[in-house]
Amino acid sequence: MELYEAIFTRQSVSQVKPDPLPRPLIERLLAAGAQAPNHFKVRPWRFVVLTGAARERLGEALAASLQARFLDLPEEALAKESAKPLRAPLIIAVAVDLPVDSKVIEIENVAAVAAACQNILLAAQAEGLGAVWRTGDSARDPRIKEFLGLAPEQHLLGFLYIGLLESPPAPRQRPSFEDRTLWME
Repeated sequence: MELYEAIFTRQSVSQVKPDPLPRPLIERLLAAGAQAPNHFKVRPWRFVVLTGAARERLGEALAASLQARFLDLPEEALAKESAKPLRAPLIIAVAVDLPVDSKVIEIENVAAVAAACQNILLAAQAEGLGAVWRTGDSARDPRIKEFLGLAPEQHLLGFLYIGLLESPPAPRQRPSFEDRTLWME
């Protein structure tokens, strides 16, 4: 797929097939993410790849986290939360390393990791996959970060849910850049 076609046709896709993705394909997606620009070449991204039973364990952690935040939830709400990671055969949790050198600025690391996420999403599009970037309270929860092997102060930018398309999404018109652009000459 040509680059501009991938950019202009990519959209969030929540409905994917449950079929597992081959590891070489997952590694291509991660390699695309690792090509993101980053200041001082610090490579601030952390990818946690969840497949198979790891998604079930993530679901258990999500439900426990939700229950800790809202003590009176009905069992149905906890079951719904624990089932969320089963919506795709591959989840890549994407986190940001904190700067360890005083010359590195935290927002630059965050921006680099966001670029890595976009690279992965575009690579998934080019591979004919469906993908969606999910965030929410769980991405800020220290319990979920601990489950993923992250420090509480690390930013977890979210979860990339990826799988084979059930059917191609209908094309849609996106807003233009005009109302968000100031030209200065």
